[in-house]
Amino acid sequence: MGSPVTSLACLLIIIMSVHGRPDPTLDYHWKLWVIQNQKVYMNVMEEMERRNIWEDSLKFVTIHNLEYSLGLHTYEVGMNHLADMTSEEVLATMTGFRAPEVAELNSTGELAKWDVNPPPSSIDWRNKGCVTKVKSQGRCGSCWAFSATGALECQMKLKTGTLQSLSEQELVDCSRSYGNHGCQKGWMELAFNYVIDYGLALESSYPYLGKEGTCHFAYTAATCRSYKILPSGNELFLQQVVGIVGPVSVAIDASLKSFQMYKRGVYYDRKCSSRNISHGVLAAGYGTENGKAYWLVKNSWGPGWGDKGYVKIARNRDNHCGIAEYCVYPVV
Repeated sequence: MGSPVTSLACLLIIIMSVHGRPDPTLDYHWKLWVIQNQKVYMNVMEEMERRNIWEDSLKFVTIHNLEYSLGLHTYEVGMNHLADMTSEEVLATMTGFRAPEVAELNSTGELAKWDVNPPPSSIDWRNKGCVTKVKSQGRCGSCWAFSATGALECQMKLKTGTLQSLSEQELVDCSRSYGNHGCQKGWMELAFNYVIDYGLALESSYPYLGKEGTCHFAYTAATCRSYKILPSGNELFLQQVVGIVGPVSVAIDASLKSFQMYKRGVYYDRKCSSRNISHGVLAAGYGTENGKAYWLVKNSWGPGWGDKGYVKIARNRDNHCGIAEYCVYPVV
């Protein structure tokens, strides 16, 4: 019977023969990326597995950006902190929105009404001091909580004059009795139902853990009287609300490698589904870049992802990525 060291060596040889050896010419760049992104792996086998995924991501980024330079794409991609994860892993651990059945929601929201006033041609609610810094949900499927707090933070700012960061962790821990599932999945409507009944604490009073915890009391800093639901799939209606009322909680398809590696530009990938939505985000504005209309979307994957934590999703292109499929905002 061989020693553990010998067995490990044999296993490594098998793994390398199946997945291919890492390219030694990329050793330096791999080490730089690991240090920059503060990656720590449990053992050599895990690092090898992540290195192979990373090299696949590097190939994807290189080819895509070459095609971008030839005018074949409207956006660039880059080697962010997700480069050592597969698309399936990102979808399973860093999204968390699941389109609910009607019976699951028990919704108390109202259907939004069309505003007779025309919206501005473009708007960025960050410029109005209405959006908090980009946050990171980590490997917890709590995107729905970040989407909900983003919309509520702006409405509270418009009401009180003060922008304050609200607690996603309270929603993760405490809205489970309303039908949400912590780090597994959730919906913004149910988060607003919770806030209507109990209010919501500041992030500083109830800090984010990146995992499910025990619900406990913290001083209430935000309230919500009701919420309004937008007609599904109507981008013009969404523009009305974002342009006049404020940021809106929305959900999109975040399953594609191109989205996970997005860096800058107007994101359009014909494979992005308008029906299979998986990720709660915040529509924080809209505008036009190089003649391309876009939605300005705040993500919850940290400021190192995308364009300082944001993505510009193609606007008025058949509800691209499902941006207008599920839209809701709070009334405070």
